[in-house]
Amino acid sequence: MSAVTAEAGDPGLDGNEDFEEDDEDGFEFGDAEEAMQCVEMAGRSTAAGALRAQGHDYEALAAHKRKALAEDQPQREGSKRPRQDELTEAEAATMFDQLMEGFGLRRKRRSKEGKKRGRKKGTKNKGSPEVMKKLGDATLLFAEEKFDKAIPILHEIVRIAPNLPDSYYLLGSIYNKTGEVDKAINFLMLAAYVSPKDASLWKKLIPLAKKKEDASLARHCILKAMRADPEDVDLKYLCGDMYRNLRDYQKAAEIYEQIVRIYPANIAVRKVAAQMYRECGQIDKAIDLLEDYVNTQTTNSDWSVLDLLISLYLRNNAISEALKQIEKEVICHAYLGDMKHAEIFLNDVHLEPSKDSTDVTKELASNLETMGLYEYAVKFYLMIGNVANHNDGSSYIDHKELGSSYVKVAQCFMVLGDKRNAIPYFYKALQSIKDNIDIRLTLSSLLIDEDKTDEAITLLSPPKNPELQSANTPDQHKPWWCDGRVKMQLAKIYYNKGKLEDFVDTIFHPILETLNVEYANRKVKPMRKLTNTVLHERVKVLGEPRPDSIFQGLRPIASPGELQKANRAKKIMEKRAASNEELKPADSQRTKQVPPLPGLLTNMEHHQLVLNLCRTLALLQRYWDALQIINRTLKLGNDLLTDDNKEELRSLGAQIAYRAPDPRHSFKYVRYVVQQHPYSLSAWNSYYKVISRIEDRFPHHFKYILRTREEKPDCVPPIIISGHRFTAISQHQSAARDYLEAYKLDPENPLINLCVGTALISLALGFRLQNKNQCIVQAFAFLYRYLRLCGDSQEALYNIARAYHQIGLNTLAAVYYEKALAIEEEDHPIPKLPYEAGSCAQEDPRPGYCDVRREAAFNLHLIYKKSGATDLARRILKTYCTF
Repeated sequence: MSAVTAEAGDPGLDGNEDFEEDDEDGFEFGDAEEAMQCVEMAGRSTAAGALRAQGHDYEALAAHKRKALAEDQPQREGSKRPRQDELTEAEAATMFDQLMEGFGLRRKRRSKEGKKRGRKKGTKNKGSPEVMKKLGDATLLFAEEKFDKAIPILHEIVRIAPNLPDSYYLLGSIYNKTGEVDKAINFLMLAAYVSPKDASLWKKLIPLAKKKEDASLARHCILKAMRADPEDVDLKYLCGDMYRNLRDYQKAAEIYEQIVRIYPANIAVRKVAAQMYRECGQIDKAIDLLEDYVNTQTTNSDWSVLDLLISLYLRNNAISEALKQIEKEVICHAYLGDMKHAEIFLNDVHLEPSKDSTDVTKELASNLETMGLYEYAVKFYLMIGNVANHNDGSSYIDHKELGSSYVKVAQCFMVLGDKRNAIPYFYKALQSIKDNIDIRLTLSSLLIDEDKTDEAITLLSPPKNPELQSANTPDQHKPWWCDGRVKMQLAKIYYNKGKLEDFVDTIFHPILETLNVEYANRKVKPMRKLTNTVLHERVKVLGEPRPDSIFQGLRPIASPGELQKANRAKKIMEKRAASNEELKPADSQRTKQVPPLPGLLTNMEHHQLVLNLCRTLALLQRYWDALQIINRTLKLGNDLLTDDNKEELRSLGAQIAYRAPDPRHSFKYVRYVVQQHPYSLSAWNSYYKVISRIEDRFPHHFKYILRTREEKPDCVPPIIISGHRFTAISQHQSAARDYLEAYKLDPENPLINLCVGTALISLALGFRLQNKNQCIVQAFAFLYRYLRLCGDSQEALYNIARAYHQIGLNTLAAVYYEKALAIEEEDHPIPKLPYEAGSCAQEDPRPGYCDVRREAAFNLHLIYKKSGATDLARRILKTYCTF
């Protein structure tokens, strides 16, 4: 039994620890007669008083033994000794066991078999049906408060089944209802000892023991209940409070610490556990317990916990640690809205120059900034410079950390909306951290907001005498003015200020180089080369050569796939051996390069920068540079650019093709515009104007015209352009065929009728046509239809006269020339193509540019001169061709 009592009285055991099952088999009655005698003893108040007196005698004897043992054993340091009139846990357990033996209970016999692993099976002693029926009747009578009838039934159950705890429990409950506490305790004790692993029975005894003010019984029941249910936290609370009241602070602290392990967020229990450790002199354990909580909290720390921890640090002479906790207490009060402690720290606390003071101040300022208390954060950040200096002038922190504190001050001012005060601290930070690019970019943005654009340009521009730095040296970084972000920021400032030349000079080469690097990186494919070890393993399938054996050429035992891999591996090994490839450095393979502007096409803000660059290059007539940017951007950013951005880039490419001297490089953009608007006359006019400036034969144009005519046979402009192409190379028959095909689609178009007529006349003037007169008549039929559609306009009359003049009918030509001279045409604005709206081309010429009388008069004077009428010719020239 000593082992049992020792374990029951050890509060240091973990609540999750398994107990020995064989030690807690409990008590049992030998027969029904002993059980009935026990029931009679428990039911007599005199018997209960005798047992209590016996217990007091045992307590006196135990006190005498404790006094003798106390003289031999030293008192434990820092702990309180139990009072002389109290029993220890082991003594109390022994006493109550002897009391149960006095009631007639005896210990259950332990099994001689070895202990079995796993969950213990439930007991089979459920009682006979008769017992269960009687027990049910007694329970109903108890519920109806018919106690006089229920007690005899329960006595009968005890006589039949003396080791059934339910009957004793009901008897105890009945006496508890009637107010007979001693009897209730006796019967509940019998039930608990018969079934010691039922924690609910021991819990039922605890309030009764407290009601009788029997501390030994209450402690015994609590320990038994904890042994029966180690996971019950409420029992641990009761046990801890019990040890605390008994002034056994060591055991109380251990029990409270077990609760903290289960519920780490319970601040109250953690504080009590630390106080108990402090009372028993274990300061380090108390500090560790509080530090585990404080270190996991940032802003929601409990200030009372911090006060207790600070007092423990001071008691343990840990001044630096106490200072850190004072800092956290300031943060805790600030989180609650109480800035009084922060003001005291700023005004009254004078920190000595040291690294610890610097770290504390920095952390405090950072936490205040996190809480949104930026005004106080600025004050603490400015304290860092004061506490970081040695007495000899040197500093406890390096320049980078000091510069970071100035950056924090400036950022706090920015959050507060005071950008003007933030600018000087950014400059101070740059003095300590000159190569910090983020500071320069942020400061430049502030300067722009304050209308200090020139100062921002000076800040981002390279120094006049930049240091020579090699970009190829791996250990040496590029200077800050070569960074892509700096160049982009500087370029944006130039663009917004209208300095287009500086804008292009700043950003053109970085963007072009970035696009080229990104394009080259896409071509770099990771080369997966098998190692020699893998090749040797594959070749092993073929087997080792045996030159001495007469059996040669035997097929290895392997699948066809394995044999194919083995033969391929053998060839690779032979090639490597011949070229000594394994000795070549691995760096010879191409690797991906880092572009000057990483993320150029993945960032939406950078897309607008690329568009601005392309527009500016086109405006500055640097067409080839603009086309390079447009081509690379569209090829690389097809999946990244928005549809509007891609349309604008293609539109810029078409505009460049319209204006550039050599439009061949940008032909695809003009073609794209026509593809998007196949029935737009303005788009086709722009396309033909670009194509007409290409002197050489351009196969891309011919192929596109043929493909368009096949895909859209009802589209008239490509047919007319094809006819113009044949006319330009003097293939008038093919030109007439195309013009007639266009005539079928649009017979009321004056231009088509004019083209058909002129093509037939040019064809009739050739040497291979036999029916020339018929061809000329057909030509004039189309020309007179053209004249009718134009309403006898001056230009139509001039074209008819020019046709007659070309075939030699000078009389008719003179008639129509004179008709043209008789009409005065007013000037009309020349229609502009889409890309001529914003161009620098010459505006409408001098007045009279729509009047063709000068051309008609000149041709008529040629006819008069040829016929010998020189006076008429001279008069015509003098009238219409002099200014």
